[in-house]
Amino acid sequence: MGAVTRRAVLSGLASSAALVAACSPGPPLGVVMRDGSLRSTHWPEKEVRWRLALPDRAGAPPPTVVVLHGRDGTSDSAFDDQDLQDHVVRTGLAVASVDGGNHWWHPRRSGIDTSAMVRDDFLPLVQRVTGYAGRLALLGWSMGGYGSLLLASELGPARVGAVVAESAALWTSLPAEPPEAFDDEADFERHDVFRRTRVLADIPVRLDCGDRDYFVEANRAFARALPSAVLTVDPGEHNWDYWRSHAGPQMDWIAGRLAERQ
Repeated sequence: MGAVTRRAVLSGLASSAALVAACSPGPPLGVVMRDGSLRSTHWPEKEVRWRLALPDRAGAPPPTVVVLHGRDGTSDSAFDDQDLQDHVVRTGLAVASVDGGNHWWHPRRSGIDTSAMVRDDFLPLVQRVTGYAGRLALLGWSMGGYGSLLLASELGPARVGAVVAESAALWTSLPAEPPEAFDDEADFERHDVFRRTRVLADIPVRLDCGDRDYFVEANRAFARALPSAVLTVDPGEHNWDYWRSHAGPQMDWIAGRLAERQ
């Protein structure tokens, strides 16, 4: 057997690296991914992870969509499950997501308040990273759909230019057995988005829900309470297949609404 030269070794290493790179999933062409963590007094002793997908281009800062995940989700869900990075180049939108745990995006008896964490800590961080200071959009599914409507009602139309709530976890009244979403009846009433439609009427709202989703009737009721909302009920259930299939049209809709309101 002949001697193995340094050039052959380097060539082999380069070929192996190229193969790994080809097989490893990465961001779509034209998309830059960033991630990190933050600390918040609203979620003590927690290192809160975040992720961001940006169009890789020069020019004005990209309008930003802030994503609130569903139950048992993380900041990864927007990208690993929802594939929102696939729509960044076409729409020119940045997508920012953050961990929220299962705290339902509002202040809890435990002292944890993930909505305040988003408002006071995450949104300023996103603005520093992206440079974007205009009206943002909110997008969420299930628990995050509810959270997006709630946070939009708190930030108001001066800061929010569009909201997408898909398969939003909504209740028209507190069930006999309170869901984990609320500490008690008073907590439910304080954070009931049905009581916040006057503010939401000044913000473009899109509601998508599957016809076999267990929250579909509550979503229909919310659309009746908020006639300005665009409601779509189409075939589907409360799952990733439904949410992923709607991600592209939702991002296109957001891009249109933000363009109108800048």
